[in-house]
Amino acid sequence: MDIEEMGRQIVDSAFQVHVELGPGLLESSYEACLVHELTMRGISTEVQKELPVSYKGLDLAVGYRLDIFVEKQIIIELKAVEQILPIHKAQLLTYLKLSNCTLGYLINFNAALLKDGLRRIVNNHPESSV
Repeated sequence: MDIEEMGRQIVDSAFQVHVELGPGLLESSYEACLVHELTMRGISTEVQKELPVSYKGLDLAVGYRLDIFVEKQIIIELKAVEQILPIHKAQLLTYLKLSNCTLGYLINFNAALLKDGLRRIVNNHPESSV
């Protein structure tokens, strides 16, 4: 499955979870259900994957974690907040840069309509690696 098809499967899975559960739950509930939905589709995921930071040969264990890492290629950052803020987008973009990934999804399950809480973010300049 190519990265674009995986992206379509992620979006469709998120919609399925949102239709079933609706807004108002904890982020951890959406995470578990989205991982289950992706797994049922044969898509491998890693949950709460540690993301190290390297600086000029110094490895920092600073506790960054990817909510869901899909097929070692796509990062999903989940939220259950009133609205997506610029800091949320910046967080995902930073994770993409640190992990050398090009594609990520920021999904806010607290939106009344999931399309209003879904952002596709592309990192055109990957520099590091997980």
